Amino acid sequence: MAQEMMIECRDLTRKFGEFTAVDSVSFGVAKASIFGFLGPNGSGKSTVIRMLCGILAPTSGEARIAGLDVTRETDAVKELIGYMSQKFSLYDELTVRENLLFYGRLYGLRRAKLTQRFDELVALAHLEPYIDRRAALLSGGWRQRLAMVCALVHKPPVLFLDEPTAGIDPVARRELWDLLFDFSSQGMTLFITTHYMDEAERCSHVGYIYMSKLIVCGVPDDLKELPEVNLPGTRRIEIICDHVTRGLKALRPVPGVVSGTVFGQTMNILAQSDLPDAALLEALRTAGISHADIRPIAPSLEDVFVALTAEQGRK
Repeated sequence: MAQEMMIECRDLTRKFGEFTAVDSVSFGVAKASIFGFLGPNGSGKSTVIRMLCGILAPTSGEARIAGLDVTRETDAVKELIGYMSQKFSLYDELTVRENLLFYGRLYGLRRAKLTQRFDELVALAHLEPYIDRRAALLSGGWRQRLAMVCALVHKPPVLFLDEPTAGIDPVARRELWDLLFDFSSQGMTLFITTHYMDEAERCSHVGYIYMSKLIVCGVPDDLKELPEVNLPGTRRIEIICDHVTRGLKALRPVPGVVSGTVFGQTMNILAQSDLPDAALLEALRTAGISHADIRPIAPSLEDVFVALTAEQGRK
């Protein structure tokens, strides 16, 4: 059965004078999915979101939300979407209560409907302890919760979140993602930009934009199978040992080691398939590391985007 598409782009392009910020981007996002949109700073992520939200007109190409053209049917599209920008965009001098009521009235809610929606959103984000606190006095995580529920006040089926967890602590990030999973389970479509690879792994689909062009788009597990990521004649291994930074320095010059990086107390190494473990262990022993465990691993999404970026740099 074909999936219902809630977000569609076809050759979406935006130019600012001679500069092309977004270049012929095409993709689709199915209903109730969590779409992660990744790319370096300045690659065009926020520009794509602004065009999808009807804030910025495309230079060429088209975009649709639930089948509605974002350029010709802007008012109708705005009823279907919520948008949470990178920076906190609510009113610092207003309390949590005042911000929520203000945004509810902006979307036409009055009296009993406004009270009901207010109560629903406060309960949803567990904002009860902070209801009369000024937004300026909230921590980063609670400010993000407030911004998100204000974007949801009119019950939009599509929610855009531009780096929603930037600058908040890991516990707040986890709690925010728990809310996003709950929204998705209720049928909401989520479009999220992020720089965190662990967050990208949580998305049902991801797209990677680089230098204004969409390089790849698909299910994370499928992207990890791309030939650009799994170079012929190579293997990925994890090495667990003491003094991993010293170990990585010792392994990088070894013939057959293509690349490597450190994750906590482990090293992730991309090596030629014919490079024996014994050669790696000998190089580590020479560096004063007497014991190490080596095991094969699959590529991560970080490996995917590092490999694709390097491939683009060679073109």
